[in-house]
Amino acid sequence: MTTIETFRSSVSAAAPPADVGPALQALWWVRRGDWDRAHQCVQQHEGEPDCDWVHAHLHRQEGDMSNASGWYRRAGKPVSDLSLEDEWSVLAGEMLARKV
Repeated sequence: MTTIETFRSSVSAAAPPADVGPALQALWWVRRGDWDRAHQCVQQHEGEPDCDWVHAHLHRQEGDMSNASGWYRRAGKPVSDLSLEDEWSVLAGEMLARKV
């Protein structure tokens, strides 16, 4: 899987693609509408910058900006001012390019 379009359309499957890491798995689950499962993915990998970045996105989506801000800081990223959809695309696109 190399394109964001392929990744987006993969949410019709029963599980995330086998060849992606936990940060992309979390993005897959949240795209599918399962915030809790996405949160579990990143919680199990706290301290990994990509997972911390997705963790920030999830709490931003939840509306908990105080918590999100802490996760952005941990990930070494600025707090996003993009729409949630655009931020998801940036996260997924960057991580797919690096295949994490």
